[in-house]
Amino acid sequence: METGLEGKPWWISAIIAAVLVIVFPVVGYKVKFENMKRDIGRKEDSLAQLEEKINEGKAAERSLPQFREEVRRLELELDKLLRILPSRRKTDDLLRRIRALTEQGDINLLRFGPRGEQPVSDFYSEWAIDIQLEAGYHNLALLFDRISRFSRIINVENLRISPLPRGHHTIRANFTAKTFLYNEPETEEEL
Repeated sequence: METGLEGKPWWISAIIAAVLVIVFPVVGYKVKFENMKRDIGRKEDSLAQLEEKINEGKAAERSLPQFREEVRRLELELDKLLRILPSRRKTDDLLRRIRALTEQGDINLLRFGPRGEQPVSDFYSEWAIDIQLEAGYHNLALLFDRISRFSRIINVENLRISPLPRGHHTIRANFTAKTFLYNEPETEEEL
């Protein structure tokens, strides 16, 4: 019994050898290297995405000084706005400033009566202060002019002027000075 290629023409052996030398590596390449090629392709895509994120991060890092400068500018603007619309009453400071103005203007401050705050919106509240004083007409006008120059917003309402019979001061003025307070949003810690 004959086994193998004995007795067959030589070219059959050459074909079988060619098949073994060419087909097996091609099939092996297809099986093993195609999977590796797909893995490499996925990893190259992932690498490209990571490089894109790195480039975005580097761009953000380059603009970080600009962001810091913008934050500093906004903080200065906030400080300026909080002087106009403070978040706290600062009653002592306001009384001290009004008292200093009355002393400069030859005005007798008879009453400085702060009331409670009244919310106007979620953004701000109104704070009324009842004031009574004795002065001359011109001195009262100068007082209002100086109050108008405060960095803080102060409106004068319900002005009532009555004459005084005699003396150095000619009028008694009663009015309500209204100022405003910024309602700071509650933080999560306060809730």
